[in-house]
Amino acid sequence: MSKTGNVFANLPVIGCADEDIAALLDVPGLRVERIVSTGQASPPGFWYDQPRAEWVLLLSGAARLRFDGEDKARALRPGDYVFIPARRRHRVDWTSPDAPTVWLALHFDGGRESNCD
Repeated sequence: MSKTGNVFANLPVIGCADEDIAALLDVPGLRVERIVSTGQASPPGFWYDQPRAEWVLLLSGAARLRFDGEDKARALRPGDYVFIPARRRHRVDWTSPDAPTVWLALHFDGGRESNCD
C-alpha cells in the first residue's frame, strides 16, 4: 500500500513542551522521521549516543547541533544536512523558538562516511 503526505502538514504550535516526532517510513534497516522542534534543546549534560547512523536535513527553522569533543555547536539553516555515525555523541544545543524547526532524519544500519563529497 502506498502512503503519501506532506512534511509541513499539521505542524505543532510554537511553545509545545515536547518535540513532535513522526515516523514517515519504517522498514527493515531504515527509519525516516519528521522531527519538529519549537524551541526545544537537549537537557543540560545529555548526549545522544545512538546505535544506528543518522543523516539529518534541516528543512525549515534554525538549530545548533554540537558533537562531543567540539568546542562550539554547528549552526544549521534550511538546506543544511549532517551525517552522524553510529555512537557519535551529539546534542541539540538550541532550536528556534520563533518558528517551527523541521528536521528530516534518516536512521539506518551501518553508515560510514562517504569519501564522495
